[in-house]
Amino acid sequence: MVITTTVTTDQSKTPVAAGRVLILLDGSRLSLAALEAAAEIAAARQAEVVGIFVEESNLLRAAGFGFAREVGGSSGLARPLEAATLEARLQALANQVRHRLQQTMAPRGLTQTLKLCRGRVAEEVLNLMRPEDLVVLGRVGWSGIPGTRMGSTARVLLRQAPGDVLLWTECRPRHQNRVVVLLNHGQGANHRAVRVGAELARRSNQPLSVLIRTPPGDDQAVVADILTYLQREGMVARVKQIPVASAGAAVRALQAEGATQLVVSRTSNLLADQGMETLLSALNLPMTVTP
Repeated sequence: MVITTTVTTDQSKTPVAAGRVLILLDGSRLSLAALEAAAEIAAARQAEVVGIFVEESNLLRAAGFGFAREVGGSSGLARPLEAATLEARLQALANQVRHRLQQTMAPRGLTQTLKLCRGRVAEEVLNLMRPEDLVVLGRVGWSGIPGTRMGSTARVLLRQAPGDVLLWTECRPRHQNRVVVLLNHGQGANHRAVRVGAELARRSNQPLSVLIRTPPGDDQAVVADILTYLQREGMVARVKQIPVASAGAAVRALQAEGATQLVVSRTSNLLADQGMETLLSALNLPMTVTP
């Protein structure tokens, strides 16, 4: 059975100040779209922005071998992967990224820096990130194909990042627009996920839904707890209990809510590999994962 409760209160409460906004940049189309999203978040929070550009060490190492080849994305032709050529290309790309970062942040009056790193992408981001930070990145980069699947860097960050992770994707306009927080019953990180959802709802001027996956016959304690928290935060929200079922059932509940942005805690069992792929394949929308 699904129980719906609506809270109507004043929405004027200012969200708590957060840490820095980190944006992972590789020059791909989706990373530049994520840059715009990061700028909006940073402007709302008045947060410092740190751009991160990583020269992938494995790629540079591979270029040192005479047999290494690269294949043109449009031509399909193979050509030698030369170290000097690759270094020059990465330097040019870093300059382009730096210019785009400044161009995006300067009109908003935001403090911004670009960190140039060399190593494994996920490891470099984790080394720079603090628990209070938010990292924003495209679901896939140059090495991935835009679509339903998630890149390897995103997978590592979702599982290991000490702060919040926003996976950005370009979603299609919908008739309904709602920020949805999806929780398991009894999750210890409930309030952090709900707080992030509340901030998203305020910033995007969208309604908020909290969906709680609960076993049959569960009491209302967790709903009451979240409602109390939302009232204290001054939020208009809809809180629903939905049955604990498959990832497909969760997808249908999210679609019924008209979700355009999703917040989920890392501790959710829906983030197991199969459940994650089900969510991603069915829902093309930005997703924030909290620790």
